[in-house]
Amino acid sequence: MNTNDQGLHDLKHRVMLEVCRMAWDDCLTHEEREKVVKTMIPGPKPTLRCCIYKEREIIRGRIRLAMGIDPDVTKPTKNIVAVIPAACDDCPIQDHMVTDSCRFCLGRSCLAACKFGAISPGDTKMKIDPAKCKSCGMCAKACPFHAIIHSKRPCQASCPAGAISYDEYGLCTIDDEKCIHCGHCIHSCPFGAIGSKIFLVDIIRAIKEGKRVIAMCAPATEGQFGNRHSMATIRAALMKAGFADMVEVGLGGDMTAAYEAREWIEAKKEGRKMTTSCCPAFISLMHHHFPNQYEENKSTTVSPMVAVSRYLKSQDPDCVTVFIGPCIAKKGETLNENIADNADYAITYGEMVVFLRSTGIEITQFEPVDETYQEASLYGKSFSGSGGVADAVLEAMKEMGEDTSDISVLRCAGGEECRKALLLLRSGRLKEDFVEGMICPGGCIGGPSKHETEPIVMKARNELLQTADDRKILDNLKKYPMDQFSMYRDGHLDSTEGQDFLKQ
Repeated sequence: MNTNDQGLHDLKHRVMLEVCRMAWDDCLTHEEREKVVKTMIPGPKPTLRCCIYKEREIIRGRIRLAMGIDPDVTKPTKNIVAVIPAACDDCPIQDHMVTDSCRFCLGRSCLAACKFGAISPGDTKMKIDPAKCKSCGMCAKACPFHAIIHSKRPCQASCPAGAISYDEYGLCTIDDEKCIHCGHCIHSCPFGAIGSKIFLVDIIRAIKEGKRVIAMCAPATEGQFGNRHSMATIRAALMKAGFADMVEVGLGGDMTAAYEAREWIEAKKEGRKMTTSCCPAFISLMHHHFPNQYEENKSTTVSPMVAVSRYLKSQDPDCVTVFIGPCIAKKGETLNENIADNADYAITYGEMVVFLRSTGIEITQFEPVDETYQEASLYGKSFSGSGGVADAVLEAMKEMGEDTSDISVLRCAGGEECRKALLLLRSGRLKEDFVEGMICPGGCIGGPSKHETEPIVMKARNELLQTADDRKILDNLKKYPMDQFSMYRDGHLDSTEGQDFLKQ
């Protein structure tokens, strides 16, 4: 959580909490929702925006997001990331502006440079007509005083996929064909105008219907809530709140590392470059912006989240699986219809906190438990950090008896690094054998919906991981029925002979 956005954070959580309470009480009706709107924005004077009518419409949009539906009823979208129109109206419409540094010079080089007639003399300085400006930047280059600046809105500046633009009214629009669901725009907007759909209502309904709902906590979870709250503590809190069980997705990290290692071995023999397949935003970047590399170079092994979900569903086909982590893109991954036995839902740490709070549980006040709980190796647990996936795959290769001394890996963290790596791969100029791609700087621990800042998380995390045993990846997987579910995106199931590497 960014403490600089405490007011926005509190507003989001208050709305989510009210929606969860209504879901538990089976009273999520239009009338009850309107009561919440009027309670939160009583009027008659506005406190957030120009008028209480706009403020109330913003709350209505947030309620709809908290229910997992589109905030803008006039523009339905399948995108997991959506814009609340009423909240998006206080950013400047134009992105090129003339500052007070303008000397109103006689040369008028900016006027001569503009090919669209967007610049004209004002009373005391030059002015730009946003309706005519094409954002080419030629005026800024021509100005001898550097008086014309290019100012990107925070949402657009944070998007690594170029998916954000603006309509004729200056409202943010998201191109579904370009969006990679990374969620960086959500936390960059100081007005809270962009959000992701939230599925707590569906989860609450499943629990109330008596379904076996199982939580799956991401490897990044350890350390998010301090060194007193281990995976065992979080597991106990979730089960007390209504989940049937919790499994750490680091186990899926071991599964993915083992199967991806086999792919890397074959690719190395064939002289073929490969990329990891764990970060859904990275995979979306490939799919939407580098389609050839998506088809030719992507690992076909499923992500740890999908691996654990498939494992659980192989044991209980009727169970409902819920991923919990710092990632918005995981929500998009759960909606991928091409992945069978996928996780049913994904929620963030903030949404988990609200869910617990709706049952009277505060995670920070929940007493630590002494139970020792570990289902993953340290390598599986390390999937959350930049370089962790590659390190785990290389370890699995070593455990299979492979020499990894001549293998080179390009570890990318952040949208710009990932894009550069894929450009090199596309042009045939990539020197390394494999690419580990993570869209978030620092890896999943630096995800957009992390609960604490990275330094705080890492300090607590290192203390917690010191208590873990040093089990090997392949030894750990011998405890699980790996022959009962597929580890590949196309869903094909390995024969027993094809899994001999687990029996070594």
